Amino acid sequence: MLSIRNIDTFYGNIQALHNVSIEIAEGEIITLIGANGAGKTTTLMSVCGVVPPRTGEILFRNQPIHHLSPDKIVPLGICQVPEGRLIFPYMTVMENLDMGAYLRKDKNGIKHDLEYIFDLFPILAQRKTQAGGTLSGGEQQMLAMSRALMARPKLLLLDEPSLGLAPLIIKQIFEIIEKINAENNTTVFLVEQNANQALKVAHRGYVMENGHISLTDSAENLMKNEDVRRAYLGL
Repeated sequence: MLSIRNIDTFYGNIQALHNVSIEIAEGEIITLIGANGAGKTTTLMSVCGVVPPRTGEILFRNQPIHHLSPDKIVPLGICQVPEGRLIFPYMTVMENLDMGAYLRKDKNGIKHDLEYIFDLFPILAQRKTQAGGTLSGGEQQMLAMSRALMARPKLLLLDEPSLGLAPLIIKQIFEIIEKINAENNTTVFLVEQNANQALKVAHRGYVMENGHISLTDSAENLMKNEDVRRAYLGL
């Protein structure tokens, strides 16, 4: 579904990604793990067109997208849940969800997806008229994920969904990620510092160090890898 091929991405003269290649098949959960500042978020920003790569290419369903702007990439079926949630704090929960469905015209489909969202996250149904900024951190993460799902993405990009959340909420968020993948066949590209949780739900993983991909394997094998266990799992 997504093929990142030998991309180099820069911020001005500072190179953030070096010859990065990642392959994601339809229906997979792929995780990219690494230390803070390794280049994980930049990888997602390159896919979304926010920080386009200077060299290399990115293909989505065999079509090049590395030259497209973000507003041209989203309608193709790629949605990102950014680090820090970035919901609209002064808009209600319902208004945030409506923004997720902004490009859609299928009213019946939107209604069905809204019911699905409220089934996934019943607390959001209770908070429908509440301003997004008044929600707890966990509820805001649920809203950010739901806003992206309202666009009915084919590929969902998740940037640090566990950041700043309590352990019980983290467990719930990752259960929902698995559920979205299994029930909707939504492909997930998960960037996460919480490597233990990420590898538990992923099919395959990539390890990023200083803007380079240093290792890739099945999630199961990465969990057993001594270097990964020592560096990222605290074992």
